[in-house]
Amino acid sequence: MPRIPRAEQFDPNQVCIVHLIQRCVRRSFLTGFDDSTGKDYSHRREWIRCRMERLASVFGIDVLTYAILSNHLHLVVRTRPDIVQEWSDKEVAIRWLRVFPGQRIDEHLAEPTTNSVDTLANNTERIKLIRLRLSDPSWFMKALSEPIARLANFQDKATGHFWEGRFKAQAITDEAGLLACSMYVDLNPVRAAIASSPKDSIHTSAYDRIKALEGKTIQSAAVELVAIETEEAGRIRRTKTPTELRRQKAENKKKRGPLILRDAWLSPLTLNERALTGAQISRSGVRASDKGFLWMNLSDYLKLLTWTSRQRVGSLEKITVPKDLEHILQKIGIDCTMWCDLVWNFKRYFGRSSAAGAPKSLKESARCRNRKFAHGQNSAAECFVVGGHNSRPEAA
Repeated sequence: MPRIPRAEQFDPNQVCIVHLIQRCVRRSFLTGFDDSTGKDYSHRREWIRCRMERLASVFGIDVLTYAILSNHLHLVVRTRPDIVQEWSDKEVAIRWLRVFPGQRIDEHLAEPTTNSVDTLANNTERIKLIRLRLSDPSWFMKALSEPIARLANFQDKATGHFWEGRFKAQAITDEAGLLACSMYVDLNPVRAAIASSPKDSIHTSAYDRIKALEGKTIQSAAVELVAIETEEAGRIRRTKTPTELRRQKAENKKKRGPLILRDAWLSPLTLNERALTGAQISRSGVRASDKGFLWMNLSDYLKLLTWTSRQRVGSLEKITVPKDLEHILQKIGIDCTMWCDLVWNFKRYFGRSSAAGAPKSLKESARCRNRKFAHGQNSAAECFVVGGHNSRPEAA
């Protein structure tokens, strides 16, 4: 059965939340320790995290949760075309050219020139198309995957594919699906026995949020939205040799951004009830917006996440969520006795589906795509309370 077209899963013109999965070719451990070759590629996970952080400062896309494992990665993102529409044509142009510079000054420098920015900003039709792309998950994944593949192939002195192919996308249809998917993503290293708990799961959003609560900081990888003067670009072409350009490139790589909290580039977890209206554009320069995505505070999320990580699904006895956390699940219509099964076996319920959420919202999502049903809506029904409240995820 062919995959559902991307246009049916998300519309760049509308705010939506999508779960993205990208796998290495042949599911090889190209970002972990490869037992077959004895080589350790674990450092590449930091490449991917830094690249995501860099793109989060450029695209109109909020990174909600992520996990980078040995042979694949998970991302939950929220598209923000409403924010992109607030940017000026010149800002759109410089953001685009920082990621896709087109004609470079030379092979080593990719800074856009003021002339190229002005030329692009004055092309109305092109800018209109770029606005769509800056809030499109497909272009976000393109900008993430291609540089990592080139860098890894250069390191390995290899050619060919690094990623398996087209990434998988899964629309999140309601808050219940978003909470379950977020915890499924954050608990992937625990499920894979790479880590014993969320606080040990280094390349995940949960780890970043936990460390940020402890005051841990990192050097920002955010893009500086500035262009190099055209005259300066010409001087570089005329006067610098290839060796000097390579040296300058190395020096630019050593430049470090300001210190930020470890999770500053991620979307805040908690929705701000006092600021639900408006785009809530971030002025920090490290992410698109300051809008949260769940109706719960970070403390409760981490408490539920940690408790869930300690459970093991498979016994005949149903696992019951602690009393002080039950209200969180009851509010969004999840059966508390089936919570652990829903998270640990998320792939079993929604692995073949192009969407994830409660049966009612899945049915509605399928209807909007002129389809009769969505995979998972019947099998997942036992995890939800009949007639329970399943709100749409806060997307706008």
